[in-house]
Amino acid sequence: MKCPRCGSEMTLDTHRKYPLEMCYNCGYMEGRNMGTDPDVTSNFAYMKALNFNETVSFLSKSLGLDPVKLADWLDNPCEK
Repeated sequence: MKCPRCGSEMTLDTHRKYPLEMCYNCGYMEGRNMGTDPDVTSNFAYMKALNFNETVSFLSKSLGLDPVKLADWLDNPCEK
């Protein structure tokens, strides 16, 4: 299924009570409003607008992680 917002392929999300088609490119979810109001930003749009330090701060507070370890992992994800 193609996303009506951006046109990319949508993925079936089965982590809910009932499965939904979701677009991981723009954040659109099946059955949700397309968001024509310019004052409303989605979580995806908010996260995309953050710089590296703001992203580390937001994720570390949200997930309860150490910001230094998270920043190191984001800089070098393949190193052990």
